[in-house]
Amino acid sequence: MGPVIFLIVLAVLVVVVMLVIGAYNQLVSLRNRYKNAYSQIDVQLKRRYDLIPNLVETAKTYMKHERETLEAVIAARNVAVNSSQRAAASPGDPEAMKKLTTAEASLTGSLGRLFALGEAYPDLKANQNMMQLTEELTSTENKTAFARQAYNDAVMFYNTTRESFPSNLIAQNFNFTPATLFEIENTQEREAVKIKF
Repeated sequence: MGPVIFLIVLAVLVVVVMLVIGAYNQLVSLRNRYKNAYSQIDVQLKRRYDLIPNLVETAKTYMKHERETLEAVIAARNVAVNSSQRAAASPGDPEAMKKLTTAEASLTGSLGRLFALGEAYPDLKANQNMMQLTEELTSTENKTAFARQAYNDAVMFYNTTRESFPSNLIAQNFNFTPATLFEIENTQEREAVKIKF
């Protein structure tokens, strides 16, 4: 009876070890998936940040009396760039994602004011460069929204798996922390920037 019990205990231990390894590998895979999904957001945000100075330069030619608004857009862009870099270094980190969300909301608001003021300048609205930049910005905003949805889906799947038994035991012991969604808190900010030139 001794060797049979030993084999049963050994088989149970092998199954438990395989379950632990499988759960650990799944958590690693899901964490890498949401980090990759964030990198897609990062690409689009960088593109957006690169378009904004060109947009401001083009608008500056026509909006000479709107210096304060133009400076506010650039300042909001710079804060957003710094917040994006912090979030890219640690995707899913609650503090980094909160700062990014706040910075993006501020930038979106500044851009909205710029476009609202731009309505009063018909020459600016007719400028080919401005029309092309606004079209590229609109396209980038749409791509960012799709990338954010993919990231949030990946985070949700990771967090659900992380909290489910038996993965939650592995997550606790191997420091798999919860990831934070990239959400827009203010419902008015959920809408894409309205670009009408």
